[in-house]
Amino acid sequence: MTCFLVTGAAGFIGYHTSKKLLERGDRVIGLDVVNDYYDVELKYNRLRDLQTHENFIFEKVDLCDYETLCEVFKRHDIDKICNLAAQAGVRYSIENPFAYQKSNLEGFLNILECARHFKVQNLVYASSSSVYGKNTNYPFTEDQNVDNPISLYAATKKANELMAHTYHHLYGIPTTGLRFFTVYGPFGRPDMALFLFTKAILEGKPIDIYNHGKMQRDFTYVDDIVSGVIGSLDNNNPYEIFNLGNNKTVELTYFIECIEKSLGMTAEKNFMPLQPGDVPKTSANIDKAKSMIGFDPKTAIEEGIEHFVKWYREYYN
Repeated sequence: MTCFLVTGAAGFIGYHTSKKLLERGDRVIGLDVVNDYYDVELKYNRLRDLQTHENFIFEKVDLCDYETLCEVFKRHDIDKICNLAAQAGVRYSIENPFAYQKSNLEGFLNILECARHFKVQNLVYASSSSVYGKNTNYPFTEDQNVDNPISLYAATKKANELMAHTYHHLYGIPTTGLRFFTVYGPFGRPDMALFLFTKAILEGKPIDIYNHGKMQRDFTYVDDIVSGVIGSLDNNNPYEIFNLGNNKTVELTYFIECIEKSLGMTAEKNFMPLQPGDVPKTSANIDKAKSMIGFDPKTAIEEGIEHFVKWYREYYN
């Protein structure tokens, strides 16, 4: 039985990854500080579901507390690390930059130090499609230059990739960075478009549509993302970066149409300019992930939104 440390286990992708590892018979040490960036009760409900599995242990720890983090490694014989803990959100990084400096830089350095001193077999960590910044050569490939981020969040994720490369070079730690493309699905984050739009439409409130609706995103269903995360954990690649996207760009206007269809309601739309730090389009080339870790996303946007809306209605009665 492999023992995984999953940081950010109370988070959206961390919860789904932990659940899948537990269902296949692995042991999971879930670590999270459970901050109040969004609804804490949603995070605790994710944890309560994970705690129904006998092979799950929860540790409430701040990644920036290096001594306590080391104690977790001493208590548990951890084989591999899946680092999904981070301060998320492009727009929030403009309002509260120091949260990103702590969680995404200091916290990640502590994870690298633990990976080094406790001799883990593999470290897989969350990067982001936001590292591509103003690149307009679509679809994005992992060998493109990513030296021009346009948000602090993106800059911290690019820094994580550089830090991981350094630790691989110096200490031989296998590290894989995953550039996630707009992940959505049940138990998702309340600050993301699908959650915000669904909530507003059901409450009869207008939705804010940025860049006057001229946005395109490579929306990727969470189950497909988790398959890529676990594929990366199982393949101890020396040092790699993978795009994990759906490989199909969707217009924001069509995305909203799918939500309206699933809800059986029409949204009141408030068109607004592009927000600072945002990009008008993301698009992933996933050939590398397909060939090296067997990544093969299968969930169409229409199906994924149906799954989310069904979960939302049940969760919030």
